[in-house]
Amino acid sequence: MPIELGDDEQAYASNEAPASFADMLGTAAYRCAAAAMRLGVFGALRNGALRAPGLASAAGVDERGVTILADALVSFGYLTVSDDGYALTPLSDKWLVDSPYTTVELFWQRVMFELWDGLEDSVRTGKPAVDFYQWLADRPETSEQFQSMLDGHGQLLAAELAPLIPVPSGPARLLDLGGGHGRYSMALCERHPALSATVMDYESALGPGGERVTMAPGNYLETDLGTGYDVVLLFNVLHGHPEAGNRALLDRVAAALNPGGVVAILEHGRDAPGPADVSFLRTFSLNLFHGQNGEVYGLDRIAGWLSDFREVTTTQLRNSPTQYLITAVAQSRGAG
Repeated sequence: MPIELGDDEQAYASNEAPASFADMLGTAAYRCAAAAMRLGVFGALRNGALRAPGLASAAGVDERGVTILADALVSFGYLTVSDDGYALTPLSDKWLVDSPYTTVELFWQRVMFELWDGLEDSVRTGKPAVDFYQWLADRPETSEQFQSMLDGHGQLLAAELAPLIPVPSGPARLLDLGGGHGRYSMALCERHPALSATVMDYESALGPGGERVTMAPGNYLETDLGTGYDVVLLFNVLHGHPEAGNRALLDRVAAALNPGGVVAILEHGRDAPGPADVSFLRTFSLNLFHGQNGEVYGLDRIAGWLSDFREVTTTQLRNSPTQYLITAVAQSRGAG
């Protein structure tokens, strides 16, 4: 949420003092909001304003502590205060109470304040200072939030993506690498009654599957992919690996596909319509580098890795405009 800066703070944000002062306030606001979500402060106010004693009782926290936190949240625009007590702002009520978006907020708060503790080491050495997936495994609550985010994103995009992916009209096989929740495979199988799908991912990431959708625990970087597939999905996969790993993976995907089969890649572009989107993409890219040795590569760079494919097409998504579907057709080995 935007922070309203007074004259003194505006001075700090201008040439009179470091602009980082405003960034410090924004960081503090983000951390306070996360604390309020975890403590149930926003939820305690869903039915109306409460004075400090009532808020403390409803949230089950210390009265003095929650008063100091609530005053900070007022300054940051998350709450208002009046004679009736503390109350939610309309935006807080919309996004931070009984909203799926709280999962996103809590996940990124953990990333910023815990995972990024060794960011300097990653930049200094050029190698990830932390293993992102091990970090998740050590934090079951955060891992659950991460998987919930991926599942929600899959639900948002599956219906839009399914008509864009070429699938043969007769019996066909699909391999979904890193597809965890299986939303994309299920949408494609629902659209194509003769299609069967295999989703390969870490066991902890796999969903329950569905009709004609088989869940296969495995590490797609090491596990034999098999052959004879008509479609391979690489949705939000390539950004998690270095370029050499992606080239090797695409080479194995080409070998797993029948001639004329399709690889479908879902990735972010590097450009975005607004400065906030650009900033997020660069933040996301930094996080990928720090925890996985990946990055947001951009469309031209990914297209350059598709030497074993032809008929490369790119489609910008409506429901997630910074993301693009790239499809390409496998050619026979040795074909030029």
